[in-house]
Formats: sequence, C-alpha cells, structure tokens
Amino acid sequence: MYQIEEPKYFILLVLIPILWLAYFYMRIWQQRKQKQFADANLLDKIVVEKSRFKPFSKLVLLSLAMLFLTIALANPKMGTKLETVKRRGVDIVFAVDVSKSMDAEDVAPSRLEKAKRLVSKIIDNLVSDRIGIIAYAGEAYPLLPITTDYAAGKIFLQSMNTNLVSSQGTAIDDAIDLATTYFDDEDTNKILVILSDGEDHSEKAVEAAKRAAKEGVTIFTIGVGTQKGSVIPIKKNGSLYGYKKDKKGQTVITHLNDKILREIAQVTHGKYIDGRSTKNVVAYISDALKKMDKREFETTKFSEYKDQFQWFLAGGLLFLVLYMLILERETQWLRKLNLFNELEKK
Repeated sequence: MYQIEEPKYFILLVLIPILWLAYFYMRIWQQRKQKQFADANLLDKIVVEKSRFKPFSKLVLLSLAMLFLTIALANPKMGTKLETVKRRGVDIVFAVDVSKSMDAEDVAPSRLEKAKRLVSKIIDNLVSDRIGIIAYAGEAYPLLPITTDYAAGKIFLQSMNTNLVSSQGTAIDDAIDLATTYFDDEDTNKILVILSDGEDHSEKAVEAAKRAAKEGVTIFTIGVGTQKGSVIPIKKNGSLYGYKKDKKGQTVITHLNDKILREIAQVTHGKYIDGRSTKNVVAYISDALKKMDKREFETTKFSEYKDQFQWFLAGGLLFLVLYMLILERETQWLRKLNLFNELEKK
C-alpha cells in the first residue's frame, strides 16, 4: 500500500511535453536554416563531428530526470507493516441515484453534486464505522464494498456522474436488494442511506424495502431536489447544448417526489430527511448513529508508512549528471557502432 504526500507537485510533469515540443520545434528550425546555408552533403563534410543521436538521448535523459525529481517532490510513501485493529461501529451503505434527472440544477450546483457532498460530509463525521457505496439508475452497480477506507470511498464518490450507468431509469429496488448483500454480519446494525430525487420510482421499491427490513436493514432516505422542479440540462464538455425533451418534443420538468422516499424509510423504521440543508442532514445521521449499538470488528490496515523519495531523487540526479556529461559531439566509439548508418550517409 502506498500514499502520495504532496500530489500537487505532479503539475510539474506538464513541463516534459513542453520540453519535447520545444526540442522538435528547434530541430525543424535548425534544418530550415541549414538548408539556407548549404545542402545536406556539404553540411556533413563541414560538421563532421556533429552527432545525430546524442541530442535526442540528452532529451530523453533530461525528461527522465524531470520525471524522477517530480516524483521525489511528491514523496511517495510505502506501507511497511500490516496490523490488525479492533473497531466498534456500524455498517453504512450509501446508494446514490445517478439517473439523468439528477443533473437538474434546482439545488446548487446540481442534484447529483449536492448528493455527493452530503455523503462526503457524513463520511467526515464517521469514526470507526464501515462504509459501502452503490450507484444506481436503470440498474444498480456496486462501486465500493464494505470498508473502513474512507479515502477510497471519497475517490469513488467523486467519480460518480450521470453517464456512469448506461441504462436509464431509477431502479431503487435493485439498489436496496444489492445493499442487503453488502452486510456480512448478522449482529451489526445495518444502515442504508438512499440519496435521490424520487423520480420514476415504482411500487417495487416499497416491496424491496420490506424485504430489507426483514434482513434487519434500516433505511434513511434523503430527498435531493425541490417540489417546484427544474429542467434537465444537456451538457458536453461543460457547455450547455439544450434541455432534455420528451417524445412529444416538450421540455421535461423533473420534480422531487418525496412521497415514495418517505414510504421506503417508514417501512424499515428509518427516516426521510430533506437534503437541502447539509448541516441538518449530517447532524441527524450523526445523532442516529450515536444512539445505535456499536459492534466490535477487526480490520487490517497498513501502518508505518516510510518515505520513498530518496530512490527517485537518486535516480533523477543520476539522469541529470548523465545529461551534463554527454556532449553533442560525436565520439569515436559511438561512430564506429554506426547505429543509424551515418557512415553510409557520409
């Protein structure tokens, strides 16, 4: 297992393609200027010790030096020891609606982004609970199995978008059924948090909630959106191309359907929460978790992360020294190798 202490330094890697572009630009410029001075055969006779191979090899060495030194600045760390830690907590699965209606912007910046922020804030307030993440639209897909790795949870969370699931719709029943398979212990408190606008839900969702209740799952539903509703923007590369229309060509207006979300929560003795206030959502979920019995479980994690920057620093300095030692003149032993048939050309 590894960690990157200072990932911000990876921005320096953009200098490498810039360096290559500058090199090829200079080569083209030099060739044009040389043609103005003399033809190729005459130039080969005048500049007999000019190497065609060394300038490119120096470019490669300089690029490698920049790559290794940048990685050294980022300071990768390697986990060197595994230890088993005992924790007390509950199992929480987040099911996030990624259907197209979640692109609506009646809550800023959009329903889906609001849902992602809510989950992120809830995770920030967890201590030793285990989490899992599911994405669903026309079908439900597991994104993150039950784990105590909150950092991984946030990474998967940020990857969510409304193009994640190809089949459209809102199969909340599939999400509930899938969530019940996440819980691997009969004794733990099982919590499912569903974040959705409630659009297009069928009665199958309530039936799925009843099945989950029999498995001991408590469902909290968070409504994301407004009763007034909003249009669904169609964007490509951040630019607005229009709004979603129905088969009759009419612009679709999507509304928050909290009725079905309330029914799902009620069936499992959970709670429906208005998702417009992040503070209220986080406070309610945190309070509810504090009142629940915590089960003790064991988890394995890496500890004692050690710095690994020195290896990349040494490599970067080595490539830099080689870069400075290599001259652009053609050496006799390299000329005898005739790697690029230079002797035949002359």
